[in-house]
Amino acid sequence: MVTLGVDGLVSGLDTTSIITNLMSVEAQPQTLLKSQLSATQAKATAYRTVNTRFDAIRSAAEALTSTSLAAARSASSTNSTVTASATSSAVDGSSVSFRVEQLATAKQVTSLEKWSSPTARADEQPKPVWPIKVLDSTGATVGSIVIPANATLTDAVSAINASGYGVHATIVQLAANQFRLQVSSDGTGTDGARTLQGADETADDPQSQTVGTAESGFQRSRDAVNAQISIDGTGYVRESSTNTFADLMTGVSVTVSKADPTATSPTTISVGVDGSAIAAKVKALVDAANGALGVIKGYTVSTAGSAVATLQGDRALVQLGDSVMDAVSSAIGGKSLSTLGLQLNKDGTLSFDSGKFTATLASDPTTVNRLLSGVPATTTDGVTTAAVPGFADKIAALAKAASNSSTGTLVQLANGRDTLANAIQDKIDGWDIRLANRKDTLTKQFTALETALSTIKNQASWLSSQINQLYNPNKSS
Repeated sequence: MVTLGVDGLVSGLDTTSIITNLMSVEAQPQTLLKSQLSATQAKATAYRTVNTRFDAIRSAAEALTSTSLAAARSASSTNSTVTASATSSAVDGSSVSFRVEQLATAKQVTSLEKWSSPTARADEQPKPVWPIKVLDSTGATVGSIVIPANATLTDAVSAINASGYGVHATIVQLAANQFRLQVSSDGTGTDGARTLQGADETADDPQSQTVGTAESGFQRSRDAVNAQISIDGTGYVRESSTNTFADLMTGVSVTVSKADPTATSPTTISVGVDGSAIAAKVKALVDAANGALGVIKGYTVSTAGSAVATLQGDRALVQLGDSVMDAVSSAIGGKSLSTLGLQLNKDGTLSFDSGKFTATLASDPTTVNRLLSGVPATTTDGVTTAAVPGFADKIAALAKAASNSSTGTLVQLANGRDTLANAIQDKIDGWDIRLANRKDTLTKQFTALETALSTIKNQASWLSSQINQLYNPNKSS
């Protein structure tokens, strides 16, 4: 490209400004295309934002299917020192009563030998002999604890605590200049118990029924005891190495924190419908729906004093918003969702009364299930009754139709804007080439003009000088 380095030296024209202004006029079609591209991309983004909201509606609605409602279970306890949790496999209405006979405890041993101070050499006493093996409840070696030469009793404690072998140690002072090593198992009950085997000791041999000499340098200060509960009225006892009894009933786990074998009345664990969990799921759906409605309104309705909404009056979005509100306001099986504390507000939002919902669920769970998850088709004496979709079914189907990754309305709208944006970008790129060529042409034309004017000016100067010489009266003959 030819670049005019200096503005019109001969013509006196501001060549750079003239070309810039001409190019601004020439580029108006491209400028309009760029504005159109920006608006198209903004619309694609808007559709995808709304799509994300509808996918959230789908997810929340699917959590309210008849299967998920039936699986919502909670377990209650009559004893504040006993807690219980229930999974979906727990049976509604089931219960069990028991007394807590004892809690699980961790094994603890204290050295027979004593040291004069925590800084005394750990190996100055005959027991234990290092390195020490740590054995689990089956007699298998978990690991070996080694201490460096001249290690102190404090160093030995640090090595035990850093081993990660299921034991921890401390130094116990029983009198002046009398310090003993105390080692406790991290886990409780018989399964969590650890045994210390010095380098000069042997382990138990179950096959030969030989009792080993492990922990000969320690005395048992606390036994490893399993937690125990006795099932009321049966005489049966259940044990656990921890204070938690997994699957005491199907899908129910119980954790005890206080032993009370002589309690006047047993602890009773009962399984029921988890109303708060279901209410939380309904609230999540309402929140998702309100989120979608708010985004739709923001994209389709312009407010005074602000720019025109990105999708002002977009029919597809307006219809989607109306469909969500219709799903709430429509009766299901002759009953309104207001029965569940769910209703449509005047401002186009949804509201949910969790307390009213929980109360209705407790008094009439069948109605709640029908309104939320509908009634399946049934056939009696050859006559089939059509299925009645519930609120969750209706809004889930609506959300799926809008947000399906391949056929969803919103996905197709966004993809359509992407296609249009690509076409506009191609036109913009074409204009880049056209405008570059046009600028090059203008630059060459103005350069040629200056060159022509310069030539004419030089010729005029030469002619003027020649004429002056011909008619100069002072010129000698």
